[in-house]
Amino acid sequence: MLKGISPLVSPDLLKVMAEMGHGDEIVFSDAHFPAHYFGKNCNYVLRADGLKADQLLAAIVPLFELDCYATPVVMMEAVKGDTLDPKVEEAYRAALKYDGTIEQMERYAFYERAKKAYAIVLTGETRKYGNIILKKGVTPVAAIMTA
Repeated sequence: MLKGISPLVSPDLLKVMAEMGHGDEIVFSDAHFPAHYFGKNCNYVLRADGLKADQLLAAIVPLFELDCYATPVVMMEAVKGDTLDPKVEEAYRAALKYDGTIEQMERYAFYERAKKAYAIVLTGETRKYGNIILKKGVTPVAAIMTA
């Protein structure tokens, strides 16, 4: 255990986030996402079984700076004829403390983007369309100096 770091953040996830550079992306997927298939070219596929995605997002947000030069949050849009549960996005926004733009991406375009991610974290999230991509930003110098 480390002080100030949520026990929901595994040592492997902590390592991955530390290795990521600005502009790298990480996917936090729902439990239905084919992470091991799409993660073949990623550096890592991590499992966070039993954890809801919003719980894990809330745990990483103190440690992870979102990109401020590009839209840093991407979610999968509903397939034609299906609907999104707005509570999923609301929960993710609250967990991330984020009120900016969220890019909605068509399912297969989202899959293609996920293939290029630095890592995929397969959560225990069971809500439909519970997939989210975060783009890492640059940690402000002031935050580093006061930590």
